[in-house]
Amino acid sequence: MNWTTVRDLKAQLLRQWERGNLLRPLAGGEDCFPLRLVLKRPASTDLTSRFEAVRDWVAQFKAAQFVRIEWRDVRHPVMGAQRLPQSAWIDSPDQAVAWLSKRTEMERFKAIVEQTRSRYPVLLEWLARFPLQAIDLAEHWALLLDVVEWIQEHPQPGCYLRQVDVPGVHTKFIERHKAVLIQLLDRVLPPNRVIQEYRGIDGFAARYGFIDKPERIRFRVLDKAIDFPPGTEHSDVTLDAESFARLNIPVRRVFITENEINFLAFPPVQEAIVIFGKGYGWTTLAPARWLDRCSLHYWGDIDTHGFVILDQLRMKFPSVESFFMDRETLMVHRSLWGTEDKQATHDLPALNETERALYDELRDNRIREKLRLEQEHIGFNWLLKALTEFRG
Repeated sequence: MNWTTVRDLKAQLLRQWERGNLLRPLAGGEDCFPLRLVLKRPASTDLTSRFEAVRDWVAQFKAAQFVRIEWRDVRHPVMGAQRLPQSAWIDSPDQAVAWLSKRTEMERFKAIVEQTRSRYPVLLEWLARFPLQAIDLAEHWALLLDVVEWIQEHPQPGCYLRQVDVPGVHTKFIERHKAVLIQLLDRVLPPNRVIQEYRGIDGFAARYGFIDKPERIRFRVLDKAIDFPPGTEHSDVTLDAESFARLNIPVRRVFITENEINFLAFPPVQEAIVIFGKGYGWTTLAPARWLDRCSLHYWGDIDTHGFVILDQLRMKFPSVESFFMDRETLMVHRSLWGTEDKQATHDLPALNETERALYDELRDNRIREKLRLEQEHIGFNWLLKALTEFRG
């Protein structure tokens, strides 16, 4: 039997709660009340063949609380007049939360709505869209509105987040709530106060005119003839991105590797440096346009994400060449193969034909399922041999 039970009706109502539909009207969102629940009823033939079961089924609805049942009278040729449930309704949010025992949560949401209506009614639309997220933030909601107010009153503040002077708010509070603050600020601030090119939590500071901590680039000079920094040898240098972009050193070749030991052990190469990469995202490196005059070589893992990173770097520096990310290197190091946890599967338009062929083999698992060769597993002699043409 697939007849709907009272328990099934409550499960339907809980799903509506989890979608936020029951609270949405309290913030001015679409009103779903009265809410009709799906009620699958016994067929006419069931009255004859399963009369006792039908009678028990009807009895649970007669005893049901919180849900309004509409009844219909039927006359059965054998069983005579019968009264059966026709439809089931929840008439109001109060009725719904009473049945689900969600009264506390609803009261919290009402309090949030009232705070928001008095301070930032423009944010009621966000509350209507994300009522359950708002309830999770109930303890911090007033402070979040305080942060929104401070930023609204300080256009392009030009200071660090640490300098936001709001009682009860510290840097970690803002850091922890960047995602929701972005959604709130984008609704409160006029478009000319939001620098749209900066996105996500990493771009939060720049998006709203704060100073962000400087991004840093770490590199080693591989040519002893280059005295940089002056008076040093085997230098391991870290510069902020702006200073790196202004460098003027006699370099013709740049290697980029994601592994720190590979970075530290990279052999001498004439007129070259090696950069310790940071994985996805190359915004920090992009302003250093002096790199355009150099030969760039990217050394990443031979797996799908290694090629994703290469693809992103090539978007910033179209001439970059892959280094040790070829099929020969992969097959020579077969005994050191590992497993990539979660593979990328989307197309990578910046790869060349050879790279794309290997990427396709990896993402389609043609060689071995979830195949990965980490860059630190490549033999050092293999590196020395490959660098012969570059080394002095």
